[in-house]
Amino acid sequence: MRIFSRVALACLLAFSMNVNAEAAGKNDKRRSTAIQHDYSAFYTVQRVSVRTGCFPDKLEAILAHIAKQTGKKPMVTSGHRPRSGKSQHSRCFAADIRVPGVSEKRILAAARTAPGIGGIGRYCNGIVHVDIGPSRTWAHCGKKGKGSLANLKPKSKSRDT
Repeated sequence: MRIFSRVALACLLAFSMNVNAEAAGKNDKRRSTAIQHDYSAFYTVQRVSVRTGCFPDKLEAILAHIAKQTGKKPMVTSGHRPRSGKSQHSRCFAADIRVPGVSEKRILAAARTAPGIGGIGRYCNGIVHVDIGPSRTWAHCGKKGKGSLANLKPKSKSRDT
């Protein structure tokens, strides 16, 4: 009798779990039909302290686009910086990146064609800034000031990697 009651209890428990799972599945279908993408596999971080957990899908899609265009994962050197004033970094809408083994020119070209791109910046140390803020471009080299990316064309005609 004891075995029979255990089997009956196990069947009842399994049946109730199945009913709950089906009900939860129906509720999920009503909530959202949008497909969620995980783009975080398309980039790496330079250090563990680089904050990227709050990146919106739009910014992660830009990084994924750059990875697809260049054939290599971008490395995020700076992400969310909460105390950076009016910067897009303070809102977690920007990333400073390098793509090891890929020329800066090629990274900039890939960023320009990314859907949803806002700002594109270039620093003299080879780091490229991408964000989802207002559309703008700049180049910044230390204390010399800022300039426009449109005016910065490479002097040599070397082949990009």
